[in-house]
Amino acid sequence: MRISNGSNGRTKARLDTLQSIELAEGVEIQLRIAGPYVRVLAYLLDLLIRAGICIAAYLLLMFIGMIIGFTVAQGLSMLLMFFLTFFYYIVFEAGKRGASPGKRAMGLRVVDTSGAPISWGQAFIRNMLRFADGMPFFSYGFGLLTTLLTKRFQRLGDLLANTVVVYDRQPKLHLSSLPPAMTSVAPSAPLTREEQAAILGFKERGGMWSEARRVELANHASALTGASGEKGMTKLLGVAQWLGDKH
Repeated sequence: MRISNGSNGRTKARLDTLQSIELAEGVEIQLRIAGPYVRVLAYLLDLLIRAGICIAAYLLLMFIGMIIGFTVAQGLSMLLMFFLTFFYYIVFEAGKRGASPGKRAMGLRVVDTSGAPISWGQAFIRNMLRFADGMPFFSYGFGLLTTLLTKRFQRLGDLLANTVVVYDRQPKLHLSSLPPAMTSVAPSAPLTREEQAAILGFKERGGMWSEARRVELANHASALTGASGEKGMTKLLGVAQWLGDKH
């Protein structure tokens, strides 16, 4: 949501993780960017999957090593570990679903910053830089720090490959009830098209937030409503009602 300050015309920053992308055709889409916490969980799931594959393959190869030779079996197990380390993410993220098994389990997907699927080249670049993101001492400290310092939670590999990690499906929401329909209230100042859309979006999405969150967001429009707290939220809903009736 974004509301302009009527007194000085300055624009507030967006208050959620929805990123609006305007395509060349003039169509605007919104990407719901995934934060570090859920991405860490996806990484740990992928780590468990890869470790399970390595252990199972190693035991199998050691068993058949009695036939093909233990030196050959050990070489094959090291080759498997190499492919799992370097190409596991590349193959899955450049594929149709755009996500590794861990990311799919968490409802995530890797896309271009335009919202389009990533190419094999982008998948290669973002994953070859995992070594840099994993520093120091494979703690992923650099990668985590970068995600916290960038607006779209991009690590070094994402920045260079021009990719982002987004939610691939809508989460199950526990809706809370909005206050009863308010009497229409005309805005005290002219509103841009984007401001009108933000206010209407506040009403449409209000049931997804708690009462405290709705009040917090409405307070950012206090310059428009002339009030704060629950009274300001009520007035903002009234403006949304007026805009809805108008359209």
